[in-house]
Parts: sequence; structure tokens; C-alpha cells
Amino acid sequence: MSMSQIPTRKKIEFILNGRPTRIDIEPDELLIDVLRDRLLLTGTKKGCGEGECGACTILLNGKPVNSCLLPAMKVAGQAVLTIEGLAPDEALDPIQESFLEAGAVQCGFCSPGAILAAKALLDEQKNPDEAAIKSALSGNICRCTGYVQIIEAVKLAAEKMNAQPPASKPS
Repeated sequence: MSMSQIPTRKKIEFILNGRPTRIDIEPDELLIDVLRDRLLLTGTKKGCGEGECGACTILLNGKPVNSCLLPAMKVAGQAVLTIEGLAPDEALDPIQESFLEAGAVQCGFCSPGAILAAKALLDEQKNPDEAAIKSALSGNICRCTGYVQIIEAVKLAAEKMNAQPPASKPS
């Protein structure tokens, strides 16, 4: 077998939006390309390709990450959440509802990344102040809203999430 015939693809397994996923990838393949082009999850946007705009934000083990910079191999054994997995039952997540209610979704290009950045924040802080919200969203560029509506949406989402009764535990 010549060098050009040696298979370069590697199979990885990871949890994608709560489901075990197995896929063959090239060693230099980026997660954004695997998600969009191979798994057809186009909610994650391909913006700058340099990790500056946040349009490609996903959650890796609950933390916001720019998928345009992340080699797909690095997610092996990890948990990845994309915007498609935020509300799997076809109902909107409270964060998504709040973005709509506050007018934070305009062109929509930045929305998936900003919503996931907001989720990561709200998973860690139940009542973040405006400074914490701005800090959490600092990696997400929005050219339409001026951020006022996005910040209001995150505040509204926190209120909604705090008002919901805790999930009942089976007895």
C-alpha cells in the first residue's frame, strides 16, 4: 500500500445535542464544517472563520466555543450542543422565546451564537447583572440590534427561567 492509499479518516464518537454520534472525519476538519456540511446542522453559522464574530458558537461541555477554530477531533468523547439541540421537543427554549419577545432577532445571523452564549451564562448564573451579560456576549458580534435588545432578552430569559417551578423528581 502506497502512502497515498493510507486512510486518513478517523472515526470519532461524541454526544451531539444529547444523542450519541459517530462520524468519520479528516484530521484537519473543523467542527463547523462537520456540523454544517456533513451533519446538515446549519443553525451554527459560518461567519468570519477566525473566531472573532461568534456566529459559530456552540457549547462544548456547557462552555461556549468557536466551532470555526475547533478541530473536530477535539470533540471525541465530549458533549456538543448546537442551536438545534437547545429545544429538541419543537417548543422554544425560554431563551429563544425571550429573544423573540425582546426583538433581539433581526437578521438572525448572530442569534444562534448569542443564544448559546446566553445559555452558558444562565446555566452558571441565575440572575446575572448587565455587566455579566455583556461579558458573556462579548464574543458575539451583532450588527443589527446594537445589543440593547439582546441584553434585555437575556434579562427576560433569566426572569422566565427563575419563575419556572423546578422539574419534579420521580418518587
